[in-house]
Amino acid sequence: MGVLVLFLVLWLAWAGASHIDRLHRKVYASRLALDAQLVRRAAAARDLASSGLLDPASSVLVATAAYRVLGAAELPDLERERAESDLSATLRAVLEDPEDVRRWCEEPDGEVVLGELAGAWYRAQLARRFHNEAVDQTQRRRRRWYVRLLRLAGHAAMPQTAELDDASPASLRPLETQTPASGEGVLGVE
Repeated sequence: MGVLVLFLVLWLAWAGASHIDRLHRKVYASRLALDAQLVRRAAAARDLASSGLLDPASSVLVATAAYRVLGAAELPDLERERAESDLSATLRAVLEDPEDVRRWCEEPDGEVVLGELAGAWYRAQLARRFHNEAVDQTQRRRRRWYVRLLRLAGHAAMPQTAELDDASPASLRPLETQTPASGEGVLGVE
């Protein structure tokens, strides 16, 4: 009887550790997808800044914020999230007037540039939601008493959610539903 109980405890510990490992891999994959989408959004913002649609001052502000994000890949998460939030705030300030956005869409390539930014922004929001949900699942599982008691998570660090300001301006929302450019997948990943 004792051997059966020991076997059951060992099997449950192995199954729990395997599940936590899968959750950690899900968090890692979702973070990579989030990083890719944030880089795509920053590149789309850079393209907007260099498109000639914006006035020179706005172009400089957007380009500076976009290059700060593109150069922040190796920075700690907190600084990178701050750079992403600054880019969001800058873009919202520049794109706050729906009339300006409508006028820019009528310019040659304006709708394409703004559509790519809107689509990249939307995909970044989705990727952040997926990542944060994966982190929440992992954190909930790791808080269970038997996981802590048996140290089933090993030495893995507790995953953290991505806390950044990614609210898009209302003037871009109609453009979010444009189809991705040819050669891109469902989430816009080539």
